Amino acid sequence: MVAAVRNGRVKVAILGSGNIGTDLMYKLLKQPGPMELALLAGIEPASEGLARARSLGIEASHEGIQAVLADPELKIVFDATSASAHVRHAKALREAGRIAVDLTPAARGPYVIPPVNLTQHMDQPNVNLITCGGQATIPLVYAASRVAPLAYAEMVSTVASRSAGPGTRQNIDEFTFTTARGLEVIGGAAEGKAIIILNPADPPILMRNTVYLIPAASEFDEAAIFGSVEQMVAEVQQYVPGYRLKNPPVLDQRETPAGLKTVVVLLLEVEGAGDYLPPYAGNLDIMTASARRVGEMMAQHLLQNGSAPEMSA
Repeated sequence: MVAAVRNGRVKVAILGSGNIGTDLMYKLLKQPGPMELALLAGIEPASEGLARARSLGIEASHEGIQAVLADPELKIVFDATSASAHVRHAKALREAGRIAVDLTPAARGPYVIPPVNLTQHMDQPNVNLITCGGQATIPLVYAASRVAPLAYAEMVSTVASRSAGPGTRQNIDEFTFTTARGLEVIGGAAEGKAIIILNPADPPILMRNTVYLIPAASEFDEAAIFGSVEQMVAEVQQYVPGYRLKNPPVLDQRETPAGLKTVVVLLLEVEGAGDYLPPYAGNLDIMTASARRVGEMMAQHLLQNGSAPEMSA
């Protein structure tokens, strides 16, 4: 552990020099907290992200995972590549004793949402940030379920086509499956469903999410749900300032196979900070902001405890 700390900070690396990795780099430089960004690694020698890293005085390499493994002092590695790549990276990082913060839908470690359940997984060698839609909507589902059990939760995430690169488009199947599971496993809904829509509007729209919640009981405390949701929004805003409800929660009576049910409807908007990505790319910004928050809390944990997580074979 001692070798992984310099100037009172934990050395970290970003794996993936595309848009997400580059935006995360700017966030870590702007708010390093207990982390020191020591490396940005990609696989494209001509990557703009690598060039920007070098111009900012950050070591950059096009040797990918091998560059990360070559530096034994790197303790936390943010993987901003793809789900298929992380499957390979996860094993190599675990065997090398590194902590992986996974920004892909690969889900090789437990799902984490910073204000919801990260403290339960501080000693895990790999944590998964689910998806952009998951980071945006699961906090709201959890906020409702902690005061009123939920029979069903559905999220519809609409993002600008311009903010959906090749990686996002290749991972759409993983997005829907992983996000729906997150609504259940972390959000607390008995059943979850996730939908993503790529909107081609020009100028591009901000990320917008609609969340539908059906409480398990026909009678529930509306004020308690609304209050819990407002509290959660304030917690997420601490690391994602552009996270906001567009309107107060709405109650909608609908006929379902189980009879007449009251549906709680939440309308959420996420505006990016504009660190590297444009503000309309809130779907990407919430991932990098969440990753920075996870890294910050894990680095603090390592510094306070002075021990590394247990590694499994």
